Amino acid sequence: MKRLCDILFSGIGLLCLAPLFAVIALWIKCDSPGPVFYRQTRVGRGNKPFSLYKFRSMRPDADKAGLLTVGEHDNRVTKSGFFIRKYKLDEFPQLINVFIGDMSLVGPRPEVRKYVDMYTPAQLHVLDVRPGITDAASIKYRNENDLLAKADKPEQYYIDVIMQDKLRINLEYVKHHTLFGDLRLILSTFHAVLMH
Repeated sequence: MKRLCDILFSGIGLLCLAPLFAVIALWIKCDSPGPVFYRQTRVGRGNKPFSLYKFRSMRPDADKAGLLTVGEHDNRVTKSGFFIRKYKLDEFPQLINVFIGDMSLVGPRPEVRKYVDMYTPAQLHVLDVRPGITDAASIKYRNENDLLAKADKPEQYYIDVIMQDKLRINLEYVKHHTLFGDLRLILSTFHAVLMH
C-alpha cells in the first residue's frame, strides 16, 4: 500500500509542479553556470547505492570542498540556491526518485557512503526501508546548517551528535512506521517549512 501511495502521489506531484520546476530551472541556469540538477550517490534500501536528484543549489564541483554545508554564508551556495534551500525547493526533484522506486515520500533521509560506513551493525537496520524525502529527524534538524556553523569542528559534530540522534530517531521509525504516521510527518514537514 505504501509503494502504491508513493507512485500515485509522486506522479501527481511531478505533474502539478512541472510549471514550478520550469521556473526554478530557468532561475538556476541564469544565476550560475552548470547543470540544473545535481546528482549525488546516496545509500538506499538494502545498503545499495542510487543517484539522488536535487535542484543544484551550489556552484559546480562544490562538494569537492566538503560534503556538509555550513550556515547561510557558505560561499559555495548560489543566490538561487539560498532561496531554494531555505524553502526546501531543492528537494522536489526527489519525487523522481520516489516514482522510480529508489525512495519513498517518508523514510530515513539517505546518507552518502562515507557516513554509512560509520554505522554500527544495529544502526544499519535504518537501511531496511526505502529512504525518504522527509522524516522526523529532518524536521527536528531543519536548522542543521546553523548548528554546524556554530560548531568548532562541524563534521565531527555532525558525526558524533547529529548523525547519532538522527539514527536513533530513524530506527524508531523503521520499527513503528504506519501510513497514518507517514501522513502526519508529511503535514509536519509542510508546517515546519512554512514556519521557517
